[in-house]
Amino acid sequence: MPVSPPVAFSELAEQMRRQINAALESHIVFSDRCPEELSEACRYSLLGPGKRLRPMLVLLAAETCGLDEAAAMPAACAVEMIHAYSLVHDDLPAMDDDDLRRGRPTCHRAFGEATAILVGDALLTRAFEILATDVRPSEVAMQCSVVLARAAGAEGMVGGQSRDLAVAQAKGGRERKRDAEVLENIHRSKTGAMFAASLQIGGLVAQATEDELAILQSYGEKIGLAFQIADDLLDKLGDETLIGKRVRKDEQHGKLTFPGLLGMEESRRVAEEMIEQACVQIRPFASRATPLETLARYVLERDS
Repeated sequence: MPVSPPVAFSELAEQMRRQINAALESHIVFSDRCPEELSEACRYSLLGPGKRLRPMLVLLAAETCGLDEAAAMPAACAVEMIHAYSLVHDDLPAMDDDDLRRGRPTCHRAFGEATAILVGDALLTRAFEILATDVRPSEVAMQCSVVLARAAGAEGMVGGQSRDLAVAQAKGGRERKRDAEVLENIHRSKTGAMFAASLQIGGLVAQATEDELAILQSYGEKIGLAFQIADDLLDKLGDETLIGKRVRKDEQHGKLTFPGLLGMEESRRVAEEMIEQACVQIRPFASRATPLETLARYVLERDS
């Protein structure tokens, strides 16, 4: 186990964030055919403060499989654009109805609801444009596009959000065990699918073997679930100033959460178990897996 993993990760992450942010800046430049307000709102939503965990997963997976990070950067930017679009749409009044994101007004509060919808559309489509034009060879670009579309679409992130909204709006009680199964399914779709896809894309760009891709998939699913449990815990106990958005809103919206179902202590135990399992999964990579292990342990220790 690494010594003081959160500190070690923060040092690694800060360097990677600078590189990712610079790359995002270069990939979000539109021609004058794009309306100025839309361009400004896209930059506001994509380039604001953020952890950049998903693009980091792309880069670290590629590096673990033997590819230089720079070669995987376009794919990492595409993944972050999908994530940014999802946040813009999730914050809308018809969805999670949030006023703050990363300590700033959400896109629809800053630019209006109609523009926010269009920002999500623009970032979503830009992501696939980048994969198609900047990832080589073309066969790998196609594979990455399929993985990202499936993870972000109706059977992945979008489907998970749909289930989340449906459960919050449902009336009447359900059995506790059934609730836990539904919640885990929601989290695996909303968060786990994109974590796993980020790692798969990094592996694909590095032309990893089938065995390596399977390892990355399993690792991603486990840390994705742990990440969402940690989010549930932060929503319950976190500092709004550090998190940069409203806390304790899930309970107010009637959403299923792990702390609500299992309690705080058991929720943390489940998340810790997922992290340990994830770290076991990547042992075949030996010392190359150290950054991924450090990131996995950070997932649970973060405060924002």
